[in-house]
Amino acid sequence: MKALVLKSNAHLEYREVSTPEALTEKSYLIRVKACGICGSDLHRAFENGAYHYPLIMGHEFSGIVEEGFEGAIYRKGTPVTAFPLIPCRKCKPCQVGDFAECQNYNYLGSRTDGAFAEFVYVPEENLFPLPPGVDFIEAAMTEPAAVALHGVRKLSILGGETAAVFGGGPIGNMVAQFLRYRGCERIFVVDIDNKKLSIAESMGFIPVDSSKENPVEKIMKLTDGEGAQKVIEACGLPVTYLQSIKSVSRKGEVVLLGNISGELKLGRDDVSSLLRKEIKLYGTWNSKIVPKGEDDWSTVLRLINNKELKLKPLVSHTPPLEEGAKIFSKLYQKKEFFNKVIFRMD
Repeated sequence: MKALVLKSNAHLEYREVSTPEALTEKSYLIRVKACGICGSDLHRAFENGAYHYPLIMGHEFSGIVEEGFEGAIYRKGTPVTAFPLIPCRKCKPCQVGDFAECQNYNYLGSRTDGAFAEFVYVPEENLFPLPPGVDFIEAAMTEPAAVALHGVRKLSILGGETAAVFGGGPIGNMVAQFLRYRGCERIFVVDIDNKKLSIAESMGFIPVDSSKENPVEKIMKLTDGEGAQKVIEACGLPVTYLQSIKSVSRKGEVVLLGNISGELKLGRDDVSSLLRKEIKLYGTWNSKIVPKGEDDWSTVLRLINNKELKLKPLVSHTPPLEEGAKIFSKLYQKKEFFNKVIFRMD
């Protein structure tokens, strides 16, 4: 089969490789139809972030069942997407369904080969069949959408609150959509990229250009000095971490979703503000696939199918996989505008 292989740091090559072997006894061979690039893939590809080389990255994907096993639930040709974290199902977190907290997990596209390839094996428990109204491009965004929803679900949203999202990229935009779906009335989206802010504004959110104005001051001004009641940081920068904390209201809630790059230093006044304003601060990572039907993944697929979650406006590029090395280089060097890139496996 053909695959985009990370041979060594900053060395990607589209070439012929062997078809993968099943990870578990009850695994399906999936023919990949679409696979998105995650920010973590750039870290793996260009910053010595891979666990091993060579590696086939790719964990945001959709496809169809190519081959099953005796007693398999899904038939050949079934369109699916997949939770990429493969838990041990033996440790204490796994026993209560907290698979993202598994103490001995595997991970497609990270710890083992993933979906920047024609085929990938996926355990049965990790598969989600696609509703009829969800296409492969949208389905490839289920994973990041589930991560966004998981973060929003940390918040106690009663309805009518003001919210702020730091980061206008795909994750930040999806966070803003989920905040509105859950009942937030006014939602600020903070970024430095005009195109991302334009997308956010076209979807009914209030853009804040932090390259031109202090976002904390702007949010405070537009909330009569109160601040936003719900804030989610979706950038992963020390400066936006601090801005998120400073822009929240008294007794407000902050979710730190962005995987931080660099050192975060809280000053005396910052800590004092956290204490005096009695702010609730949450960390979040990954998503949940249980209980079935109410889990993050099923909810995302249902909202896409019902046209309540808008993903197509976030996709800027859908190149073929053979252009992978060139696309990755442009993304990392920021030579042109990219929002969400999803490889087509036609």
